[in-house]
Amino acid sequence: MVDLEWDGGLAVVTIDRPQARNAIAPETMEQLDKALDGAEGATALVLRGAGDKAFVSGGDLKQLAELRTEDDAAAMAWRMRAVCDRIADFPAPTIAVLNGHALGGGAEFAVAADIRLAADDIRIGFNQVTLAIMPAWGGAERLTELVGYSRALLLAGTGTILQAAEAERIGLIDRVLPRGSFDDDWRAIARQLAGRPVGEIKRVMKGVSTTEAVQAFARLWVADEHWAAADKAMKRTK
Repeated sequence: MVDLEWDGGLAVVTIDRPQARNAIAPETMEQLDKALDGAEGATALVLRGAGDKAFVSGGDLKQLAELRTEDDAAAMAWRMRAVCDRIADFPAPTIAVLNGHALGGGAEFAVAADIRLAADDIRIGFNQVTLAIMPAWGGAERLTELVGYSRALLLAGTGTILQAAEAERIGLIDRVLPRGSFDDDWRAIARQLAGRPVGEIKRVMKGVSTTEAVQAFARLWVADEHWAAADKAMKRTK
């Protein structure tokens, strides 16, 4: 089951499949698509797994074992890759909240987001090679963008599973948070992102012309929100 929760402008999508450690099955892909449809208009989007053991433990091997032809395998890969692409292209900032381990396809799901926040006791790894396969949902390409080609090849080629602190050190995770305050901490960061014009910043960072970047700034400059914040700032300096 995939749940969608609203917290002001923040949309929180949760994969809740405790019987499979939040693994992704074909039905989960359909539910994720529907959740992303429902999250349209959000000023920030969170992706998380239920519980505190697994963010996403990968693909649901019991269900995916039914795929026995190249065509079936390719169709499944295209299907989930499309979901991950929707996350990467979401107009507002997307945050993967790693409440538990993110392995194989779970790591691919995590790197589709713009930002990764992790509890200090989780592990993350692109360990598909232990099943004699490779990342199929766009994760190899996104891992390379995050940590560089040689390090990405070493990680995915050996199936190395990293502790949270090491993943943060190499840039795979953006911030490690204490387990004891994890739920409060990630939500505070997500709300902060949702309450600011981060969508425009994301759009510019993704690559627009100089003219479009200046126009984006100018639109924000004349908005009521800017002048309200500016008035408060000026009052504090008096």
